[in-house]
Amino acid sequence: MIINKKNNIDMEISGKLIKILQEVRGESARGPWVRGGFVIETDGEYPRQVAFTTFGEDRLAMVAGIALNSPVIVTFTPESREYQERWYTDLRCSRIQNYIPGQMPPQSAGYAWPAAAPQAAVPPAAPVAPAQQPPVAPQAAAPAQGTPFASPLKPDEDLPF
Repeated sequence: MIINKKNNIDMEISGKLIKILQEVRGESARGPWVRGGFVIETDGEYPRQVAFTTFGEDRLAMVAGIALNSPVIVTFTPESREYQERWYTDLRCSRIQNYIPGQMPPQSAGYAWPAAAPQAAVPPAAPVAPAQQPPVAPQAAAPAQGTPFASPLKPDEDLPF
């Protein structure tokens, strides 16, 4: 699912939290920073492992509050950058939350989940008898002239080889 919030493209994916990556701390001109990450495994016939990065204490706390092997929904923004003629893509997590399959996830900021349509009671249809058609006599189809599979031989003739 793609959520467009004021020129940012946020995406969502669900899966199972399988690993929390080690935190990295540093100091920049703007002050201290912290980066972490985690890995989820998607469901399906061919499960994929997807790694996400998180920046800031608040987002690291979101990940720390979720148990390993629990189902989650991750909201993230994909970002790519070039360095020395190589491209690197980063999936930056903006939110991770527990997910219970079959339940509607909570409202995202700026995006309203579609409400489930009420199920109208539909009376069962009366059985319909198949229409009676006269039997059709089988006819042999004559091969079209000039087609690559047309054969000048009659069925009782020997093959030419």
